[in-house]
Amino acid sequence: MADSRKRGGNEPPVEEGLPLWMATFADLVTLLLCFFVLLLSFAQQDANKFKTLAGSVKDAFGIQVKRKTANFAAFSPSKFERSDVKLKKDDQMILGMLLEIKSYMLEDPSLQKVATVTADNKGLILRIPVTNFFAPGSATLKTGSEKLLDGAINILKQHTVNMVVRGHTANIIEKTEAYPTNWELSSARAAALLRAIMSRSKLPASRLKAVGYADSRPLLPNTTEENRKLNDRMEFYIHRPEDKSW
Repeated sequence: MADSRKRGGNEPPVEEGLPLWMATFADLVTLLLCFFVLLLSFAQQDANKFKTLAGSVKDAFGIQVKRKTANFAAFSPSKFERSDVKLKKDDQMILGMLLEIKSYMLEDPSLQKVATVTADNKGLILRIPVTNFFAPGSATLKTGSEKLLDGAINILKQHTVNMVVRGHTANIIEKTEAYPTNWELSSARAAALLRAIMSRSKLPASRLKAVGYADSRPLLPNTTEENRKLNDRMEFYIHRPEDKSW
């Protein structure tokens, strides 16, 4: 009996609770569960996720998209996704035109260097400095400058949209005998570009307008020479037909 007690005294004490291997097994099962949940969520590429992606692209280009609050349902991996983002048909059209003009600018280095494009919920605006089209105090197009109009012309041909050509100047009056104020000068420049667009595209006059704003709508305060150069510009406002704002 003494030998039996001696052997029992050398054995390690029995640990309480689950065996150590159970902790490793539980971690493995948890990781596998997370892995298959992720696989399931990635496999569900539906229209809702595409619309969400489209909304993100629109945010990147400055178009505001109003999204609904996200809804989540416990114990249902298929519900772990953003609620449906509904893009109106007009919003989709504006996004498409914006991507088209951006793509055209990438293909035309001369246009990419001088033009900027912005968009809102009504349409998009292509801005080009006036010096790319006209000499100071002149409303006669420079030779070869008409090719800068082709990007806007392509949009007009491919979509049912209208365009307003807007002439802007800085607050410095480029007074000449033909154009005593910047109102006449900006209007004449807009009309010259409109004529060039019509001759290059054969578009009906009912889809085009020309208007001069002189220095009444500056982008920046006319306090520096750099700001004046930015304000002295031509704009091409491409919009839905029902939008009557100029």
